[in-house]
Amino acid sequence: MLKSRNAISDLTMTSCNGQTQKPVIRPATQANRFYTGDALELSEEVDSFLACHRARTIYNRVAALIVPHAGYYFSGNVAASAYMSLNPKQPYKRIFLLGPSHHVWLDGASVNTEADFYATPLGNIPVDTETAQKLTEADGVFRYRPEAHAQEHCLEVQLPFLQRRFKEVPPIVPIIISTNDFDKLKRMAEVLKPYFTDENLFIISSDFSHYPSYADAYEADALTGKAIETGDVSQFLAALDANERSGKRNLATSACGEFAIITLMLMLDNHYDIKHLMYQNSGDIDNHDHSRVVGYHAFAFLRKESKDFTLTDEEKRQLKAIALTSIRDSLDGKPIAPPTLNSPLSTLHSKCGAFVSLHKHGRLRGCIGHFGEDYPLHEIVAEMARAAAFEDPRFMPVERGELDDIDIEISVLTPMRRIQSLDEFELHRHGIYIRKGYRSGTFLPQVADEVNWTKEEFVGHCSQDKAGLGWDGWKDAELYVYEAIVF
Repeated sequence: MLKSRNAISDLTMTSCNGQTQKPVIRPATQANRFYTGDALELSEEVDSFLACHRARTIYNRVAALIVPHAGYYFSGNVAASAYMSLNPKQPYKRIFLLGPSHHVWLDGASVNTEADFYATPLGNIPVDTETAQKLTEADGVFRYRPEAHAQEHCLEVQLPFLQRRFKEVPPIVPIIISTNDFDKLKRMAEVLKPYFTDENLFIISSDFSHYPSYADAYEADALTGKAIETGDVSQFLAALDANERSGKRNLATSACGEFAIITLMLMLDNHYDIKHLMYQNSGDIDNHDHSRVVGYHAFAFLRKESKDFTLTDEEKRQLKAIALTSIRDSLDGKPIAPPTLNSPLSTLHSKCGAFVSLHKHGRLRGCIGHFGEDYPLHEIVAEMARAAAFEDPRFMPVERGELDDIDIEISVLTPMRRIQSLDEFELHRHGIYIRKGYRSGTFLPQVADEVNWTKEEFVGHCSQDKAGLGWDGWKDAELYVYEAIVF
């Protein structure tokens, strides 16, 4: 009999008042239903699925997966293709599990704040109860509804794959999403976005077409899959609508986890590559009945390196034009008008910071910037251009007669990347962003060109002068680096 690596049935926990209590363990309710309840057989089954994909590319910057959740007989092979794309040595801090409710309508999301562990026949996986609680405190759209988790299979079936892929499974944050209110999904994405970083992995549990014929499933799932690969939530919604209107017989849904997928896609920007890993439907496994099948996709969402963030000459020209138009419209008393962009995945839609500097005959005439990743680049440039022209307190507002003599310089800040040590920081190339609690501060890369500091002094001054954390405060803070594209 296989011994459980995480068996803790006899463990007691001590509360703040010194009382001891048994941990709350969410049982493996789907063992012997969606997968075998025998630990040895389960390990062998999962390992055999994973072995089928041993030649797959392993990615080091997987931000999220979309994985099916049917019985292992039907979807285990597709699920394994996703889990084999993970680097088992990647030091994830926690894993967010998002999936649909098959039993309870929530009109929101339920986060399991009660369970300390989730059990499987292979052992127990810890729950990050602190983070789960923080989600419920951040927005009322997150609550804890015990009935949503009690018999739900969509998250549980992912756990044995995690246990066989990782030596130690990071704590999980179990979230069941059940609402068709788009505004609520946006609120969920906004709360989760700060956790959508290198240190965490998001797993979205979803099957795809339900119950059409074999041929219709391939057609419907191809449309849905292509939409997901674009990274554009509007295209995904359009694909769902097109499938619904297609008249395909018995097509009950295009994706049972559509709300969880939408939540993920609302957190995306142009900083991700989306890899379609595999597709099958139940008719590929069971050849006896092709009249009613269920489809299974697997996707990996890969976070791009900062060095992959570039602007084409045309995009730079567009940003200069956006900045100038913003200043001219302001002089005419007009609001900032949204520009016409060729593609929803243009880099100009990326959420990143930017500074706009105005020079007249080579001398500074205004400079304002925004540091952060909360607005699209084209919006930031338009706003900062107007602010540089009319709101820089060091200068009088720009007048119409000056426009022909003003040159616009834009500094676009590439997406931030979390670093673990100063060995990853390059002076003159990288800017530094330091965050601890509610305090934060930054130095742009070009600051290093103006001073004669070592990298330790650069970070120390930023920690002390900008973040207010003291000279050594950066040592236990979060550190991020970014670059600046100046044109």
